[in-house]
Amino acid sequence: MSPKIFITGATGYIGGDALYALYNKHPEYTYSALVRSEEKGKAVQAAFPNVRIVVGTLDDAEILEREAADADVVIHTADASDHEGAARAIAKGLSSGHTASRPGYWLHTGGTGILCWYDERSDDRLGTWNDSPPYNDWSGVSDLTSLPDDAFHRNVDKIVLEAGTREAEKVRTAILCPPTIYGKGRGPSNARSRQAYELAKYILETGVVPIIGPGKSRWDHVHVADLSEVFVKLTEEAVKGSKDEELWGEKGYFLVESGDHVWSELARKMGRKAVELGYLKEVKEQSLGKEEAFKQAGFQAVSWGLNSRGRAERAKKTLGWKPAGSSLDEEIETIVKEEKERLG
Repeated sequence: MSPKIFITGATGYIGGDALYALYNKHPEYTYSALVRSEEKGKAVQAAFPNVRIVVGTLDDAEILEREAADADVVIHTADASDHEGAARAIAKGLSSGHTASRPGYWLHTGGTGILCWYDERSDDRLGTWNDSPPYNDWSGVSDLTSLPDDAFHRNVDKIVLEAGTREAEKVRTAILCPPTIYGKGRGPSNARSRQAYELAKYILETGVVPIIGPGKSRWDHVHVADLSEVFVKLTEEAVKGSKDEELWGEKGYFLVESGDHVWSELARKMGRKAVELGYLKEVKEQSLGKEEAFKQAGFQAVSWGLNSRGRAERAKKTLGWKPAGSSLDEEIETIVKEEKERLG
């Protein structure tokens, strides 16, 4: 019998690309996908004809429990880092439907917003240079699995970690924690990321290069195809029935990054590119505090003033992962062009 893969977020950016990569490499797997409506399911079915559509939402606990109990691998990407109810339902389903002789695997999508907890405790830190050592998912994985409870996403992380440690024999968990994601998604619906793309949109709409606070904050990034490759490699390990303690449970926390950027420098490069392409005659820099940034462009703008820094060693050491996608700098022109096309 072929392994059963249940995925949430197939119409989203991360989930759509992950399903594309996995489905095309392993057409022999049996797939099911949670979608919010039959209409949305049509797009998934058209792109991936052999996927069974499950109509439901993250609030449909019974559906999530049933599908998690039946699946060999659950790939959770739909609002995964913030929806407690969905995480609890998946944990319950995996626990009830699996045994030590037939464990269930859970690939959960977190986010490196969780690493911003220190900056978020004081508005005075917005846009400042944080010279603390980056988190490390290999030598310092315990630091990642014991972050403060008020850290963004931590409430859901704890649900996943508890499931993967308390019942480690029958529920094996891995948290994939991506930073700023870029690159065109290959899924059937949403092919656009947010942070860097919203930055380009803001510059094109206003002619302003936003500098949050002193403009020294840094954030990691990864190409969406490289992120999907980690989903693929972990799924393959799960299908093999892997018991590797370096992959699952208390050590199964994967930062997924291929480099970093300074937000103000990225904004300046986008501004110059917009002028070079003839979209703007000129750009001007504007310093924004937290309230003004939020007012201008919402939480995305505030995140341009936060530090999120980590080193992705675990996937490289355990899975042989090698990021191969184009760099964020190489994608700047494409991002600016795509945002201009969206704006009309």
